[in-house]
Amino acid sequence: VINEETQLLAVFLAFCVTFYTQGGDAVYKALDEKAVNLLKDHNEAEDKVIEALEQKLVFLKANQNMVNDFEAINALRAATYEKLNAAGAIKPKHDFKSQVERMLNMIAQEETNVTEKTKMALMSEATASVKASFSSDKALKKAALDSAIAQLKGGKAGADPVQAAFVQFFKDKAAAAAASKDDSEEKAQRAAMIAKMNAVAKSEGFFFQFDAQGQPKMTV
Repeated sequence: VINEETQLLAVFLAFCVTFYTQGGDAVYKALDEKAVNLLKDHNEAEDKVIEALEQKLVFLKANQNMVNDFEAINALRAATYEKLNAAGAIKPKHDFKSQVERMLNMIAQEETNVTEKTKMALMSEATASVKASFSSDKALKKAALDSAIAQLKGGKAGADPVQAAFVQFFKDKAAAAAASKDDSEEKAQRAAMIAKMNAVAKSEGFFFQFDAQGQPKMTV
């Protein structure tokens, strides 16, 4: 029996058969194209994610190298500070040694200068004294003349009265100096030397100066 439901079913089946035979291809192509586009979009999104992850990896590696660089810089800085501290501990000792050597050289030079001045003064005084003695003593004049004539003749001459007079002068001078208790000249020379050394020590920033007795005193 063909009723309304049977007719509706037949119409629906006819529609399905017609749609499949006539429009199946178009539907398939439309669905396939959409699937292809979805897959393409998905791949592009994945590529962008991968590219971003690769860039992040490069950045992290660069940061790792930066950390290593900073660690190397800190190590170098620590080593440099250590060397500077070691040099800072040695330099004052080197400076102090140089300052002491400078003072010792000053003292030696001053002693040499004083010795030369004393020699010159003594020779001048001795010459004046011997000259005065021979000028006022006829016997000494005669003895000096006889000695000179004997030397010119090549004969045997006695002791040179001029030389003997110089020797006697220095003996008398030494005896007088040994007996004298006046050390004012020596004290004046020492005070002048101390003043000169303190002036040098102050102007050049030495680590020490000298007291009135010539004893070094640290100033740092």
